[in-house]
Amino acid sequence: MAGVVVLISSTIVRPVNTSPSGQTKIHLTPFDLTNLHIDYPQRGLLFPKPNPDFHLISRLKASLSLALEIYFPFAGRIAKVENLEDNTVSFFVDCDGSGARFHHAEAKTISVSDLLQPDGSVPDIMKQFFPADDFKNCDGVTEPLLVIQVTEMKDGFFVGYCYNHLVADGVSMWGFINTWSKICSSGSSSGHKPLVLKRWFLEGIDYPIHIPVSEAERAPPSRELSSVPVTKDRVFHFTKKNISDLKSKANSEVGSSDITISSLQAVTAHMWRSIIRYSGLSGEGETHCKVVVDVRRRVDPPLEKDCFGNMIYIQPAIATVEELLDRGLGWGALQINKLVNSQTSENCKKFAEDWVRNVKNLKTGVGSRMVGDSVLVGSSPRFEVYINDFGWGKPIAVRAGPGNNINGKLVLFPGIDEGSIDVQTTLWSDVLVNLLADVEFLEHVTTMV
Repeated sequence: MAGVVVLISSTIVRPVNTSPSGQTKIHLTPFDLTNLHIDYPQRGLLFPKPNPDFHLISRLKASLSLALEIYFPFAGRIAKVENLEDNTVSFFVDCDGSGARFHHAEAKTISVSDLLQPDGSVPDIMKQFFPADDFKNCDGVTEPLLVIQVTEMKDGFFVGYCYNHLVADGVSMWGFINTWSKICSSGSSSGHKPLVLKRWFLEGIDYPIHIPVSEAERAPPSRELSSVPVTKDRVFHFTKKNISDLKSKANSEVGSSDITISSLQAVTAHMWRSIIRYSGLSGEGETHCKVVVDVRRRVDPPLEKDCFGNMIYIQPAIATVEELLDRGLGWGALQINKLVNSQTSENCKKFAEDWVRNVKNLKTGVGSRMVGDSVLVGSSPRFEVYINDFGWGKPIAVRAGPGNNINGKLVLFPGIDEGSIDVQTTLWSDVLVNLLADVEFLEHVTTMV
């Protein structure tokens, strides 16, 4: 960990009881396995500094052990089974209590103001505050499924983490962080509900799912990386008024009493149109807005809304560049609206069945780093980020780490002010420069955080 952040210690934290539920094996669905070769997602919370007598590191470790007793899949590993009869492999989560990794680090020369730039830019040193070890989800066979890094700064603490996407999605991960923070603050795990695991809901699909050996092996480094343009991260802040104005504009342009564009759809369409405007694509070129769909309440019968696991998949709204730019905000938002509303239980089942029949191209990850024809929308402003008080105060900011960085990646968080949204955006440097000079874009957003 070269640079301004110095690693002090690295330990494995295991649950107090290694198998509290008796559950030892969790089979993986197509929604899980499609993530086999992408990076662990990375997120982090910035906190003020507690009093010296708080004993922060020891309290965080002790409460983490208790939290892992509830969220026991995070303390397991991915098990890989070779199916010699058809030259395939299968994977499942082995809840063996091996534990999560906990890094304690220091950045004594860095202050909160160094990380929270007034213009919303994310400094390069931020990468060192995450346990960014280039983990792919397939590496969970040997690596922890959850890695936490707590970094002490001049006047604050940063709690960064990465997690295996075969095991959990954002709903489950923020549920874990919320539980962990409550245990740390109270000193007790009593009163917390047992974990609700997802049921196997795909009748007609046999498990474990067999994957060709060639597709399961870790992908080599991409040859395109040496020629990929430099990307930069910037946080764009949408105030409650910004969002209301965009929503009103989108709905007035759609002009239908039967269709209501949501706040999130309006903000996403504004980002999509604004970024693609500077993509350099021809008007006939196709562009995608890739949206993460939570299937918990969409399958029939529906799953519990907070059941643990990875219950998402990515679906694209598609348009030509000319359509997207010429037909207005409302039209772009309507394409996202139609996509989201079309995701029924039948769609989810068809996606899974098609995936099992055609297990291929797993190594393409989240998309090409070179094309620049898409935006990928991750995370959610509905996640309860700012309630996570570990006992010395609530977070003052949230950030995404460097995993899966491609041009057009949008990570959405709630803003610290009620009703606002922050969008951490990864863009090629030239696209970002043009965006920051775009009067139409800036009319509905602020770069200040």
